[in-house]
Order: sequence, then structure tokens, then C-alpha cells
Amino acid sequence: MAILTRPAAPVLTPVPTRRKRWRYLPQYLAVAPFFVLFAVFGLYPILYSLFLALQRWDGVGPMQFVGLGNFEFLVGDPTFWDSIGNTLVIWVMSTIPMTALALLIAVGLHSSIRFKGVFRVAYFLPNVTSIVAMSLVFGSIFSSEFGILNWFFGLVGIDPVPWLTDPWAIRVAISIMIVWRWVGYNAIIFLAGLQALPSDVYEAAKVDGAGPVRTFFRITLPLLRPVLLFSVVMSAISGLQIFTESQILLGNRGGPDEAGMTMVLYFYDNAFVNNDFGYGAAIAWGIFVVVVLFAILNWRLIQRPGFLKAGR
Repeated sequence: MAILTRPAAPVLTPVPTRRKRWRYLPQYLAVAPFFVLFAVFGLYPILYSLFLALQRWDGVGPMQFVGLGNFEFLVGDPTFWDSIGNTLVIWVMSTIPMTALALLIAVGLHSSIRFKGVFRVAYFLPNVTSIVAMSLVFGSIFSSEFGILNWFFGLVGIDPVPWLTDPWAIRVAISIMIVWRWVGYNAIIFLAGLQALPSDVYEAAKVDGAGPVRTFFRITLPLLRPVLLFSVVMSAISGLQIFTESQILLGNRGGPDEAGMTMVLYFYDNAFVNNDFGYGAAIAWGIFVVVVLFAILNWRLIQRPGFLKAGR
């Protein structure tokens, strides 16, 4: 009786570890520039700012270690909390109309209109315009004495508005600048999302007799949920870092009653005007914590199951 024997498994010669490493050397070299640049210009400044936040330093003399003293002072600093409140108010006043206007522009560009390319470039142009130049132009528009906007109000019989002296007028002026700059960018993002939506869903809605308004709120908005999530989170991150608009229009202290004092402007005033780099670094880390928490809050709210739920 023949006995079947299992053939012996081939002997695999292990590849030396050093040889394995050298085999992937071209791939490592291809991605190395990014990590080198990130380590020099990204990771090192982050770690050094954390070290600097534990010091008291004017940028010239020797450093004095104060431990968590800068952070303790930051928690009890009323101006820092006021800057957070100003930033959040400006963010709300700018993000809500900007998102709504960007959606309307995106829907208009997605429809059958002529010269779509020209309109897309025109709406996106403010986003690539110099912020400083834009702030100077808006400064002449919102000037209390010689502003173009108050001149126009005078023509129609409206009293002039103290745009750069009244606290709420200051916030409105900054919000208008933010809307003007970012509405085109978000409109292009929404337009890309609209072009990626399946057409058969709209055809089915049309067969069911749904009108354009109901189709927009019941189909378009729910399907655009990932794009809206991206837009809101990015708006939260960028909106909490408002600086140039306030600094050019109102100076380093944010105008009267510090109504335009944002978090980043407060950081700039302490670090580069008062030369308190240790406390400035602590403010920077405080801004980082606020931005992260606010972005997570926005993300969790939009990710809720009932938010923009599609329906009939």
C-alpha cells in the first residue's frame, strides 16, 4: 500500500534587514523633503512656542522661567476672554450670511446661464486679493467722515453710521469684509459638490411633482452635507483667526472699547507690540485650544443624525 507523503515546504531565505531598508530608499528620499521642511518650519516652532510659553522674555534679555504662570494669568485675563467673545460674534455675523449667499451663488452658477467661467473667476477673485489692500479699500468705504458708504446714505436721506467708532458697527464692518472675501471661495466649493450630485435623484423628484424649493431643501442640502461640513469647519478655523481686517481698520487695540479686538490681534499686540513673547506664546496656545474645541463642536453638530436629513 502506497503511503502519500506531503511535499516539503520550500525553504525561504530571509532577506537581510539592511537590504530591505535599502530597497525602499528611493521612496524614503521622495517623501523626505516634506518631513524635513515640516520638522524645521512646523514641528520645531510648535515645540519652541510651548517652551517659550513657560518663560518670560522680551526678545532681547535672558529668559526667566515662570512655569505655568503665563497660562494662569491667561485664564484670568478679562481682555483675552473679551477677544474670544468678539471673535465669536464676528464669526457668527459673517459665517451665516456667507454660507447662505455662497449656496445661492453656487445654485445660480450650476444652472443654465451664460458666461459661467467669467462669473466663477469674478466670484473667486476676492479670495486671492491681498488682504492688506482689501482692508485699505474697505477703510475708505467705512470711514466715518469721508466714507463712500456714508456718502451714499446721505444721498438717500439716511443718517451716517459711525462704522469705525461704534462697537457693533465695527463688528458689522469686519463681518462684511469677511463675507466679501470668502463667499466666492465657498461658492466654488458648493458648486463642485452640486456638480457631483446624481442626476437620477432629481429626475425622480421631478416625477413625484416636487418643486424647486422643496427639491433644494429635501434633496440638495442633505446630499451636500459633507460639503457643508467641510465649509463650516474651515470657516470656524479661519474665522477664529481674524487679524488683518481688524488690525488695518482699527489698529492694534481693536478700535474704541476694543470692540474689534480678536484673539489673534490680542496675541499680536502682546507679542510684537509689547514684546512679551512668553505671554504671547501662551495666548497662541490658548487660541489653538479654542479653535480645536470650536471645530470639534461644529463637526459634532453637523454630524448629528437629524441634521439635514433627506426626506420626501
